[in-house]
Amino acid sequence: MAVTTSIEPFLTASGRPVSTPLKDVRTISRQMVVHFIENVVPCATLPGEALDGDVTTVTRVCLELTRSMLDGRDLPGRVERVQSAAADWAREGIPIDTIHHAVHEGFKLGFDLVITNVTNHDYDTVVGVARRLMDAQDMITSAVSAAYVRELRAVVSEHHTAVHTLTSALLGGQNTSTMARECGIEVADEYHVMALELPPHPEESEPGLNAKVVARRKLRRVQAELANRCDGKVLSLLSVDGGTLLLPATEFTEPELDELIVHLSTAAQVPVRAVVMSAAPGEIPRAAEQVHELVEIVHRLGGPSKVYRPHELAFEYQLTRPGPARDYLSSVVDSLEAHPELMQTLEVYMATNMQRSRTARKMFIHTNTVDYRLKRISQMTGFDLNDVTGLCYLRAALLIRAHRGTASSDISPDRGSRAG
Repeated sequence: MAVTTSIEPFLTASGRPVSTPLKDVRTISRQMVVHFIENVVPCATLPGEALDGDVTTVTRVCLELTRSMLDGRDLPGRVERVQSAAADWAREGIPIDTIHHAVHEGFKLGFDLVITNVTNHDYDTVVGVARRLMDAQDMITSAVSAAYVRELRAVVSEHHTAVHTLTSALLGGQNTSTMARECGIEVADEYHVMALELPPHPEESEPGLNAKVVARRKLRRVQAELANRCDGKVLSLLSVDGGTLLLPATEFTEPELDELIVHLSTAAQVPVRAVVMSAAPGEIPRAAEQVHELVEIVHRLGGPSKVYRPHELAFEYQLTRPGPARDYLSSVVDSLEAHPELMQTLEVYMATNMQRSRTARKMFIHTNTVDYRLKRISQMTGFDLNDVTGLCYLRAALLIRAHRGTASSDISPDRGSRAG
């Protein structure tokens, strides 16, 4: 970043340039670094070579830049040196607030030195000093911030690319040992393989809003929450509709997985659903395929937001497998196709755990109407809703129908009461 500084006259106090106390920049810079160690707490944790070398050098550069501005001079290349150091600090993980705090402390010390020779008659000089010091601090903090953020973005991009590459390799069943070393990411002995479904945000259907922008914001909130909750330990491939998470099994307990989905739902502002199972690296492709099949079932059944395990969906999964039994069960409710009010009543009745009063309230009809429709359903299908066998057959038929995406109503979250 090239910076042009306008040339202004010397500021003087008691007949001498106010910058005089800053003349010995090497000694003052070392004194300032000692002050940083004692007063800017994180600085005390930096290695000695960093303090003796880079930090002291940059402090001297900042002093030289400030002195030149007090004298109305321009020193080319000083800002670029500060930016280079800030980029290094970003890559080393030194917090930016620590850097800014150190800069602020340095200017406080510098101000005390500069006004050493100021008298009560130098009011205009003090004002000029304050303004130029503020300009110098603004220049330095802006340079630090711009370089730090630019480098941090590059670091994040590199890490994201490495994570994406390794995750894709694990999901593709590739040999990851060499790749893991190159990426600097250790491959765990076992992972929780999680399929994630992100439903559309309500604002995605708002006429005045850009649906793609809303969806991307939802995804960014989820990614930020993952970074915050998982501390870089999760491997992920996500889109606005969902994706796959690989979480080291030794790092995340089952209750923590449940808690994670609660937080992701809050961040996404939609009910997130997930299915998880554990697998060794070589078994991840098969496990990923299975959990995605199951999360699709949960989606079609309208299950509530939570983490599902395969055993919770064994009944639903088996019903959706191709075969003569599935075809027969699916045909059980074919006779209701011409009567959508009967089909919807059956769906709501099952979703409300066979409670007539709740069914009536949800459909805004009288309970007597519910009773009449249930009787008609039994007559038309040949399966009595007051009989356990009849209930099982009709429930299975609805599950298969929902899996095929032909359900007539959208009753959620109650529709998924069985799936939960």
